[in-house]
Amino acid sequence: MSAFSDAGEIITLREATDYTHAFQERYPDAARSFLIDKSLVEKIIQQPGCTGLRMYNGLVSDQTNLVLIGVNEKGEDLTDGVIAEKLKRCPPDCPKSPLTK
Repeated sequence: MSAFSDAGEIITLREATDYTHAFQERYPDAARSFLIDKSLVEKIIQQPGCTGLRMYNGLVSDQTNLVLIGVNEKGEDLTDGVIAEKLKRCPPDCPKSPLTK
């Protein structure tokens, strides 16, 4: 178990819906979600020493996005490894989901 095993927890769909709707109401012009392919996440988390995943807010051509990077057991970014960006942003690529308004 990593030193930051308390970073994150499972929540209910109701909680997720409440949180995402509250954000979307407060920030109606912000991105609602980002999609990343499973194989890219696997490439990050399968790196030697990777015990977690960190997400940074990013800005590319005036559009928000996320930068994902692996983290080691000390909570340090694996800066010499796989780093992901250019996720599919919603909008415009939005799913049919109770999490989006």
